[in-house]
Amino acid sequence: MMNIKKMRILIAVAIVLLLSACATTVNVSEDLSPAELIQRGQEALERNNYNVAIQYYQALYDRNRNNIDLIITAEYHIANIHYKRGNYETAVEGLNHVLSYYNTLDAELLPQHFKRLSEIVLQSIEDRSR
Repeated sequence: MMNIKKMRILIAVAIVLLLSACATTVNVSEDLSPAELIQRGQEALERNNYNVAIQYYQALYDRNRNNIDLIITAEYHIANIHYKRGNYETAVEGLNHVLSYYNTLDAELLPQHFKRLSEIVLQSIEDRSR
């Protein structure tokens, strides 16, 4: 249990450092629903605006700490953005953290596609390092 807390802290610190280094910031309205935050994050990704996408996913994470499905959604997308940027070490940490949620008794209740996607991206990173 302590390892998960440490990993969350490391991810949060990495995100804060990344956001503090970003030149592009958006004012993420408090009125946006989780679905709207996800949609705006996807739209930013489609424009390759990774900094803005991370801000929307971070808002999703911060505003929905009681909803494990949304936490996993946010963490997966943030880790995937790091992968797309070539920040493989950070991506691996984030994807492994996502996978750690699936090592619980309630794993079958979690969104299974993020588990599979995380495994695929991790395999891709491993293949690149060969």
